[in-house]
Amino acid sequence: MEYVSANGNKLLVEILRTPSDSNAYSLLTLAIKKAKEADQSQNIELGDVGTASIVTGRAVAFFKGAVFVRVTNERANDSQPAVALARLLAATFDKGEDDIPVLVKHLPSWQAYQQNAVYAVNIGPLRDALNNQAILNEISFDGGTEAVTANYGQSQLVIVEFTTPQFAGDNDRRIVAKIQELKTQNQAVPTAYRRVGNYSVFVFNAPDEKAANQLIDQVKYEQVVQWLGDNPHWYERAQNYLLRTTGGVVVAVVEGSIVSLLVCLALGSLIGTMLFRRRRAQQQAASAYSDAGGAVRLNLDELTANRKRHRLLESGKESQSD
Repeated sequence: MEYVSANGNKLLVEILRTPSDSNAYSLLTLAIKKAKEADQSQNIELGDVGTASIVTGRAVAFFKGAVFVRVTNERANDSQPAVALARLLAATFDKGEDDIPVLVKHLPSWQAYQQNAVYAVNIGPLRDALNNQAILNEISFDGGTEAVTANYGQSQLVIVEFTTPQFAGDNDRRIVAKIQELKTQNQAVPTAYRRVGNYSVFVFNAPDEKAANQLIDQVKYEQVVQWLGDNPHWYERAQNYLLRTTGGVVVAVVEGSIVSLLVCLALGSLIGTMLFRRRRAQQQAASAYSDAGGAVRLNLDELTANRKRHRLLESGKESQSD
């Protein structure tokens, strides 16, 4: 529908209601890709208009919940009237999950590379982003499969998320077999491929296989399971928690005992050394003034001065005083 503002701007509004938030976000990434190809300045803004938006020279596109909207100023190269109307429209839509798909956040350094990411809920966007890659034909989007691709320099990373381990396993076997077939036919193959949890991760056009594998190493599969009722595995979880807690207590006690022993040994050594040095100093001081404690000395080395013996009592005689 077309609207005319009070100052005469003619605004074209396009609203597409999609099956899910992911579909709406996919349309936004395709709009970003098209704007880049047209060399139009743009940036993704989270939470400015809707859940995420892009502003070009005279238009704004955003998604909120399962709705994708684009507002274009048809009479002037000025995006402000379009942004103002887009904010009013965004307030009328349900916010849905109110966030971008989690898969985007599993891209390495996703905040920096979100600007060039393309999100796909079917094979079409992947084929457009990656030309002449026959391996993509082996990917099945049945069961709610979604994918994201982004450029890292000359390397192109693709993460495909399958909803169950069975889907992931079936696709992985087909992909591995197809890669071997393409190699024997000397056709284009990914620089590196790996299954990570329920993800199939590809790297195309990388400088070498080592660089491709380093990029794949940064992709982490994380899954959160929420039970609508009681968790049927609560007993196993309680056991695991108890084992981890008990193990932590044992380790803490052992570490504390070792630290206490080392502290005691250190204090004992310090005190012992101080007492030893003090007694050694006392012995050295006493030896300079020692009279041998009144003990009888043998003048074996003839160093003891001769004593006056005439004043000594002779054996068997009594003193005159007696």
